[in-house]
Amino acid sequence: MRYLELPTAKRWSAIGLGTWQFGSAEWGYGGDYASGPDSEAARIVARALELGITLFDTAEVYGFGRSERILGDALDDADADPETTVVASKILPVLPIGPVVEQRGVASSGRIRRTLDLYQVHQPNPVVGDRRTMPGMRTLQAAGVVDEVGVSNYSLDRWQEAESALGSRVISNQVQYSLVAREPEAELLPYAAEAGRAVIAYSPLAQGLLSGKFDAEHRPANRVRSLNPLFLPESLRRARPLIDTLRGIADAHDATPSQIALAWTIHRPEVCAIPGASSVAQLESNCAAAEIVLGGDEWAALNEASDRFTPVSGLSAAVGIARGFSPL
Repeated sequence: MRYLELPTAKRWSAIGLGTWQFGSAEWGYGGDYASGPDSEAARIVARALELGITLFDTAEVYGFGRSERILGDALDDADADPETTVVASKILPVLPIGPVVEQRGVASSGRIRRTLDLYQVHQPNPVVGDRRTMPGMRTLQAAGVVDEVGVSNYSLDRWQEAESALGSRVISNQVQYSLVAREPEAELLPYAAEAGRAVIAYSPLAQGLLSGKFDAEHRPANRVRSLNPLFLPESLRRARPLIDTLRGIADAHDATPSQIALAWTIHRPEVCAIPGASSVAQLESNCAAAEIVLGGDEWAALNEASDRFTPVSGLSAAVGIARGFSPL
């Protein structure tokens, strides 16, 4: 495993574990995950710790707190060392004023039964500014409930405004970043590299698109992906050259397309990725990506293939999703 160089008390692994699926039905399997030492969630977390993963990301909205409870139980079952384990959660910013932030942070910490090493604002609230949110974060830090503060899905300007409102560093910004979502490269990644901050990449495999398992004739069926324009038949056809490039580089490394896509995501030292895992085998595959070093020509080839990919968007995407959507 590789680790980020950050001014934090604990080391953050370059590959973390996202736990949206723990206790959540959206993915078609996570609703069946339960607590207990023999549960799949417990096995995934225990193996993650063995492989050097330190960063575990959850949120109060995942399963309406169930993901936090399952993660807390799994960390306890594995006797996770509180001196090295980085537990990250997020507040859903509905009326995120100081007292509400304090109450919700205490509630999340209680469900996980640990200090929140990283507490993040899940989305920027368009009405309530960070000057009303960050006083609650400061109180949680002063009380020892929260160590580091982060944000998610913030622009650079709003990230910097949040730091000003907090009066100290906002250590990370969790955003979608992958070979098919490279917008963070324009401003967020340069700022993180310069300021000693981190970008936490969610959906680093583009919800599985970059695994190469799907094509226009074999589309995913679960609820989350059914609403993603990346999985429309035309988008999947357009993605074939990128997938072919991933496969070619994967063959050279005796790896999988997913591992190459993850290796690309964490190629920059200011980035860590938090893919989910539905099994221990998938987790082990994700971790192995941290050992892959891409050559300069491979890095360039992936960037070029990424630049050429344009998924269906706009009205065409909306119409395609509407045609394929069947209510549950």
